[in-house]
Amino acid sequence: MLRKLPRRLAGYARFLPDDHRIVVLVDRDQQDCEKLKADLERIAHDCGLRTKTAHGAPRCQVLNRIAVEELEAWFFGDVDALRAEFPKLSPYLATQSKYRDPDAVSGGTFETLERLLQNKGYYPEGVPKIRLAQRVARHMDPVRNRSRSFVAFRDGLRDLVA
Repeated sequence: MLRKLPRRLAGYARFLPDDHRIVVLVDRDQQDCEKLKADLERIAHDCGLRTKTAHGAPRCQVLNRIAVEELEAWFFGDVDALRAEFPKLSPYLATQSKYRDPDAVSGGTFETLERLLQNKGYYPEGVPKIRLAQRVARHMDPVRNRSRSFVAFRDGLRDLVA
């Protein structure tokens, strides 16, 4: 997606109405967060688009956000949502040291979640990522999520619509 982003943003820049916004959300995937964010900001700037970081929410056209580690960290940020869909998971998951910081779950966030689910008898043949996201997301409460990257995403969206 990042390879295509400059062309896509340049295309959007030609016709983007003043009251429209673009949200770019990418997984960090072991990249340096600051460098990745700077790259996203530069790409938007090079296309002539204003970003939230450089121009503030009321004047911006592009909100760049990064899901630290992987998007599945957001699920660890809302254990109640996970448990609503998968009730065999421990209600104390969020208090276990390994999961206290959802954005720092080691060993691959998706792989860790997959192991947890399989250990409780869910998806013995492997977890379908898209289906998992659909099932858990419907229970998520943006206010209670503890993932810092989710909070940055949520607050960025709130600023855009305020």
